[in-house]
Amino acid sequence: MSSHHRPLLQLAPSVQTTKVVTTTTTTTTYAPIPLPPLPAPSSPKDPKTYPLLNAHLPKSLREFRLEFPGGANATFRDGEVGEQAMPEEGEVVGGAHWRMLRHDEDGEAAKEVGLIEAIERYGRKRSYSNEDRMEGIETISGVVTNTPPRKRAKPAPLQHIPPMNAAAPPSPLPSPHGSPPPESIWPSAPPSGHSSPQPPQAPIQPDLSLTTLLALPALLSHYSNLPPQLQSHVLLTFLRHSPLSVLRTLHSILTPTLARDFLTILPPELVSHVLSYLSFSDLARASRVSKAWRAIIDSDPVLWRDLLRSTKIWFGRGSEIAFADAIFARRRRQGLPAPGALPLPHPYKILFKSRHLTRTRWVQNQNPKRITFPAHGRSVVTCLIFSHGRIISASDDHSIHVYSPATGELLRSLDGHEGGVWALAATKNTLVSGSTDRTVRIWDLETGRCTHVFGGHTSTVRCLAIVKPEMIDVENEGGVITREKWPKRPLIVTGSRDHSLRVWSLPKPGDDEYRCYGADDNEVDPSEEDVEDNPYHKLHLEGHDHAVRALAARGRTLVSGSYDCTVRIWDIITGTCKWVLVGHTQKVYSVVLDIHRNLACSGSMDGTVRVWNLQTGQCQHTLTGHTSLVGLLGLSPSYLVSAAADSTLRVWNPDTGEHHHTLAAHNGAITCFQHDEFKVLSGSDGTLKMWDIRDGSQVRDLLTGIVGVWQVVFEGRWCVAASNRMDSTVLDVWDFANEEGDEEWVGEPPGGLYDEDSDEEEEEDEQAEVDAMDQDLDGDLYIATEEEDIMATWMHTPKKAEGPGPSSRASAMSASPFEGDGPAMQEAAARAAAQLLVGGSGAGPSTLARLPPSNEETPTRPRIRNMGHRRR
Repeated sequence: MSSHHRPLLQLAPSVQTTKVVTTTTTTTTYAPIPLPPLPAPSSPKDPKTYPLLNAHLPKSLREFRLEFPGGANATFRDGEVGEQAMPEEGEVVGGAHWRMLRHDEDGEAAKEVGLIEAIERYGRKRSYSNEDRMEGIETISGVVTNTPPRKRAKPAPLQHIPPMNAAAPPSPLPSPHGSPPPESIWPSAPPSGHSSPQPPQAPIQPDLSLTTLLALPALLSHYSNLPPQLQSHVLLTFLRHSPLSVLRTLHSILTPTLARDFLTILPPELVSHVLSYLSFSDLARASRVSKAWRAIIDSDPVLWRDLLRSTKIWFGRGSEIAFADAIFARRRRQGLPAPGALPLPHPYKILFKSRHLTRTRWVQNQNPKRITFPAHGRSVVTCLIFSHGRIISASDDHSIHVYSPATGELLRSLDGHEGGVWALAATKNTLVSGSTDRTVRIWDLETGRCTHVFGGHTSTVRCLAIVKPEMIDVENEGGVITREKWPKRPLIVTGSRDHSLRVWSLPKPGDDEYRCYGADDNEVDPSEEDVEDNPYHKLHLEGHDHAVRALAARGRTLVSGSYDCTVRIWDIITGTCKWVLVGHTQKVYSVVLDIHRNLACSGSMDGTVRVWNLQTGQCQHTLTGHTSLVGLLGLSPSYLVSAAADSTLRVWNPDTGEHHHTLAAHNGAITCFQHDEFKVLSGSDGTLKMWDIRDGSQVRDLLTGIVGVWQVVFEGRWCVAASNRMDSTVLDVWDFANEEGDEEWVGEPPGGLYDEDSDEEEEEDEQAEVDAMDQDLDGDLYIATEEEDIMATWMHTPKKAEGPGPSSRASAMSASPFEGDGPAMQEAAARAAAQLLVGGSGAGPSTLARLPPSNEETPTRPRIRNMGHRRR
């Protein structure tokens, strides 16, 4: 109870029954009796030293009933409750033909009459003299009573009421503060209504409870002047003689008042150390304690970094930094956090939750949600990617489709190519495709329009990649390594069967559209385009002696693999060929790139995988074990995975070349696969299998009993597979999320290739590029690309005469790894893929094994352009 509020004692209405001739019952309601207020502190008190001074007491202690001798009842209310019960200042109380006047109204009637005075006035009308009044009622001077005497019973003598000071404990010392004189609080006996007068009686008979309430100010005054040790002794003495119910009430008040939030008091480094002893589930519960705890736990990067490491899901190689930068870039673009909102969790917390769900849900959720829908008729799905919540598939029927993973609805159908589409790459709302019609097309995924058509290649565009700006280590002529951002703006790199590669600028939304010569005329060959007329064309990289089968690019580095059995390392800014890597004895079908390790890997028809040092150009490791064509490679921070036509996959350590596991359960050539740090998904011989990459065990079969699996791709909670069944092509989509919290599951794209940069940042960097792409300018923004570490390379048997092209998930979607250039290679490819591609009796053309085209059907040498048709 605060010191500036005066407590009240609200008497219960008294009921008197007088029996003369008739029985009359009179009920009297009394005004609240003001009790002596508590003394105010002599000086302001520090809330930290006196935490209970302004503590909010429970209602059971602010308002409770008292019973006095004789059966009288009263309700004690402290000052706060009494004030809350009073009507508002502007409120007018009234009824039929009457109203209560406000304090500010004039007139004698406006004089406030309390309980005591009201009883006195009424009692004087019934009394003969002052001696007949009830003891304890003071005499009002100036009042003459002429009421004739009436016979009434003599009132019972009242018990003597001791003064307030008498209730104070005896002390040999004088009181430091003089106690106020006792106040007269006793009202007169209530009137007897219209019946004969009755003996006046006090409404209540004083007892120990009332005496204590009257003496409470004096007790508090004495207590406040005691030394702390004696105060403790007095309180402890009271508590030792208090029942359990009283102790529980006090405990409910003291516990929250004396509690201290140590997380908000300790230094951040100590808080992080304390929280590091909690498990993930305990941290989740602790974050629900309060907003302050949630903000502390969610925003501590060291806590979540250590938790990632302790649970063995910290992968390194820049993958965590790339994830954090992508989340920060996304928040900047979305304007988060909103003003006044709670602090957003650190990206490491989001990463921990996502990786934890990826590790557990894919194994524990035995019945994920699944939808199946037809796609591309009977044609082969040559390319499949998952980008920004969209499924994008391409086929040898010349079409590109965009689907919703949640419903399977066909969102867009991109038509324009005149040949099969064998390479795809996407960034935000831009899609780049390469085809056997020798063109490269740029699509707006929001509208479905083809905004640009690039010509220049004289044969099938086999593979392509989008290279996004990112921070990389660059060594200058003096041997000093600096961090710079390259390229200055996004680029497109394309590889073709015409033995060459080309580098283009990626058009931004709103840039001028461009369509090459013959883009809209089927009678004109687009390869006759003069690339000098194309403002987006940057470089033409020549050097390979045969078709370019695969490529991977990141930063300034481009790796290309060719049927000439070599791997070349290029600088895509200057166009310089830095290394020609010789070692394979047969055609190179797949390459991957890791700029963090400064190495590249290549797979060949000679059955080997080679690991190359990009700084020296030397072969660090030759990985042997496969007995046939190694057509697919995938690289993650900890694992290198190779897939071959010998029906096996092998897991390697990319740093040491050590062989970890051989995944052997398929019966035919591996046609597609993708992996991360937890699992491998592989397709072959009509089955799609899931493996545990850490121990090499088979987890489950996702698809069985089908003709063939064309493509597979996964990201976060989603998995998509394209397969052939019942003479038609279908897409299967699995959603491994099964709880409400799984909506926060953020998938990691292969190789940590994120796509969260803004157009404004690209424009700022473009100003620094000027016209020379080899200017070495510093950058300050790290943005991961979507093109380096190839997590899967897709393999198919081509359908058209024009040979299919390779790719990885982000850099390019490949055709069959068994494709050859001559009859002997056609025969070998047919034997290797027959079991995969032949279904039943071959009733439809899509179920038959299609032999790859001969060298004459798909030229691999650049054509001689007819300059008479060149556009001016």
